[in-house]
Amino acid sequence: MPRKSTLSKGLAVAFAILTVSAIGGMISMMIVFEIQSSNLTMTEFPTVPTTTLAPPPVMRLPRSLIPERYEILVHPQFYSRIVEEVNVTTPNQTLFFNGSSTVYFRCHQPTKHIFLHSFELSVLSLRVTDHDNNDRLRVLSHKQHDDESDFLEIELEENLKTDGNYSLSLSFEGEISEYLQAMYVSKYTETDLDFVNDTIQERFLVATNLEPTSARRLFPCFDEPDMKAVFQLTVIHRRGTVALSNTRQQRSESIDDEWKYTKFFSTPKMSSYLLALTISEFTFTRSPENRVNIKTYARPEAIDAGYTQYAARITAKILEFYEEHFDLQYGMEDLDQIALPDLEPLAMENWGLITYQEGALLYEEGVSSWLHKEVITTIIAHELAHQWFGNQVTMKWWNEVWLNEGFATYMSYLAVDHAEPSFQIKEKMIMDDLHAAFEADALLTSHPLSAPPNDVQTTGDILGMFDAISYSKGAMVLRMLAEYVKDKAFDNGIRDYLKTHRGGNADQEELWVFIQNARNRESEPTVQKFMENWTTQIGFPVVTINTVSGSINQKHFLYNSSAVSNLLWNIPITYTTNISESNDFWLAERERDGMDELISKKGEWILVNINTTGYYRVNYNPENWDRLLWQLETNPSRIPLMNRAQLVDDAFNLARAKQVDVTLALKSTRFLHRETAYLPWESAIRNLEYFILMFDRSEVYGPMQLYLRHQVEELYNFFKNQTDNSIVPEDHSLQHNQITAIEVACSNELPDCVEMATKKFAEWMDRNDTNTIHTNLRSVIYCQAVAAGDKKEWEFAWEKFLSSTDTSEKDQLRKALSCTKKTWLLNRYLSYTLDPDKIRLMDVPSTVNLIAQNAAGQALAWNFIRAHWDYVSQGDAASLVMGVTRRFSTPFELQELIRFRDNTEMNGAYRATLQAIEQTQVNIQWVQENHDTVLQWFERETAHLQ
Repeated sequence: MPRKSTLSKGLAVAFAILTVSAIGGMISMMIVFEIQSSNLTMTEFPTVPTTTLAPPPVMRLPRSLIPERYEILVHPQFYSRIVEEVNVTTPNQTLFFNGSSTVYFRCHQPTKHIFLHSFELSVLSLRVTDHDNNDRLRVLSHKQHDDESDFLEIELEENLKTDGNYSLSLSFEGEISEYLQAMYVSKYTETDLDFVNDTIQERFLVATNLEPTSARRLFPCFDEPDMKAVFQLTVIHRRGTVALSNTRQQRSESIDDEWKYTKFFSTPKMSSYLLALTISEFTFTRSPENRVNIKTYARPEAIDAGYTQYAARITAKILEFYEEHFDLQYGMEDLDQIALPDLEPLAMENWGLITYQEGALLYEEGVSSWLHKEVITTIIAHELAHQWFGNQVTMKWWNEVWLNEGFATYMSYLAVDHAEPSFQIKEKMIMDDLHAAFEADALLTSHPLSAPPNDVQTTGDILGMFDAISYSKGAMVLRMLAEYVKDKAFDNGIRDYLKTHRGGNADQEELWVFIQNARNRESEPTVQKFMENWTTQIGFPVVTINTVSGSINQKHFLYNSSAVSNLLWNIPITYTTNISESNDFWLAERERDGMDELISKKGEWILVNINTTGYYRVNYNPENWDRLLWQLETNPSRIPLMNRAQLVDDAFNLARAKQVDVTLALKSTRFLHRETAYLPWESAIRNLEYFILMFDRSEVYGPMQLYLRHQVEELYNFFKNQTDNSIVPEDHSLQHNQITAIEVACSNELPDCVEMATKKFAEWMDRNDTNTIHTNLRSVIYCQAVAAGDKKEWEFAWEKFLSSTDTSEKDQLRKALSCTKKTWLLNRYLSYTLDPDKIRLMDVPSTVNLIAQNAAGQALAWNFIRAHWDYVSQGDAASLVMGVTRRFSTPFELQELIRFRDNTEMNGAYRATLQAIEQTQVNIQWVQENHDTVLQWFERETAHLQ
């Protein structure tokens, strides 16, 4: 899966929707927190109310029985279309499925009890067979455990014998979900050309999404990632529909006038969460000729309009790249991918049948932003990387899900760069992930990449591992390792790792051995020693350099400045100056003094962590900061592009952690009026957003807006002629920065920008169906025009949203509707999120978060999610909590948040709520200490502009 975040890697967005109890979450999180904080001295943390709790149940299946093969029959009894006929009773939609399964397993330890997983299924007609003796064994009882283990326990009259071959057959019944869980129904519309006036008709499909623990909702199974088996699936579905699964069809025949069955070839040996099924009326586009037969499925209208053409072409290029890069073929003859109207997460890497949200796969010429190709390519690259990392070789348990997600994220950098070299976005992708990881990992409530297995037990624990740490930090640590051992050794190591463990499971220690062997060098540190603290500890270091004394030291970087940590890392230090070449050394100890190479002898600046290849922040003595900032203001190109962005990011975050004065961070933005490159602007604006969130409800906001308006004016004018004429640059980086210029200029009320946006939107309103705004610029111009407008502009955007059948256009309008400054319109918009016919459930969390991002909507959104938690938390509950509470910076808001945690079933958001509480505590202290200084700085900087 791609990550939970926004569509810009923030490109990816996403994940699972399972319910866990707050008490179970508290138990597991307290264990995690105790272990992670053993080396920390902390300030007071919010306490959990004392309660007498029963011992937690055992959550892992015993290893006495190991599955080898499943034969599954499933019959979803739903209608893909409901046709009204005269004098005939119209059928209601049927959300029910039934089926049967036989699992063949081998006994590794004598036992009378069969444990497997089952959740919200009725199970009957159990039969256990001894295949060595062709005997049926007597079943004494079966029961469903009433706890978070989801165990189905079957008791037999006699023991199963070691090395014996057995099977369990049973029947099951369940409900097709309306909430994107396990097997779920999705509704969409289609223009029916057989009717007069091209009538819009409703259509339905069913699809599955089983990661991480929802296979047990579809059929009883051994639902753990190392319980791999072969799956042979048969589906009964209505005639006129097409069933897809992981493998190609073996046979498909009619049963009667209404039903048919489709039997699929057996899968390779794989984990249960990778099983997939869709039943729809979709058609497909075939990719260019390839060793693998690639088909991209979508709504027939989208296929006919050519919206799948780009994905079909780029998928073939990326798959070929991975096969060559890994020196290992994709594991099947066919690869189907399908664009679904509803899916949570953004995409899912099911082996042989990858599912995507429509917006992640469809490129609509003349409607989609040119930059949307970056999104599509990146998501496809991520999911295809999983066909090796995750599908062919799988982590042993969810505590190391980073071996799936971190690798898929890292490999996507290489694949996108190969498939679309003209995009030149590798650096942007890396910086996005670096900053996402830094943000999450600077909290005490972070978690290690490789957590102790006992800390990750329940579904809630598992869902908590699908975050920026596993995705973004995982990718950054792999990038740092590849830089250390060099690309050739890294690539050879992962090739050997994949080939050796193909079809099986592995842990990170096995990976380190292969990379160390490929390195073929005895120098210290070994890969295992280097990686140990980066993956088993929370957090990351800040390295502080003193260019007067030549000292260097490391310490754990935390936003909570009063926390004391004893954690250390093996740190690869790279450095350069403006008068010498680059060099490197290792820092393993806490501090080293008098290093001659770190002393500035001729007034030169020293820059550490070249191109940010190390996963650490850097601080300097004031003299060196001044030299670097002077270089940024006078001739920024002397400093590598990625470091220009990182200097700004480090300065702001060191200020948030009270390790440098806040005015130093603000001074790092002075050079922006001369800068046209995207990465430094992105870094500055993202960090200034924290200041906006903390101060946009105070008197600081006025002079801050004036400062930003002045800083962005030159950049806006750089693009002005193109923007006014709805033209965009050829270079992708400049395309991003044109959008940044409009967004910053308009949101800070630069008159030329506001006039441009309102004029272009008004022209569209006047012409109605003729939209001359360039597709790249629509999202930002829609938003700024709605923000500057009133009821008329908002309702025009809403009507366009309802009537549009273009996924890209709907997404752009959905965002724009959240930009209004009118609280009554935002309240109306929030109420619409409760109606899935208006706002799809998968879009509810991001829509509410967009409203919360608006200063006029933040309090509304916070009240709304608490009032409607049962519904809105069925989506990405964790992202809702983090998004809606980003502005929290008062003791009152902290107390409300703690009450919310204590009185609400978290539905997978417990870790996120702890992180929100910690961040709010940090915000309160930071605002109290920095308000006056920040206000004075902005007033001084803008005094001549009044």
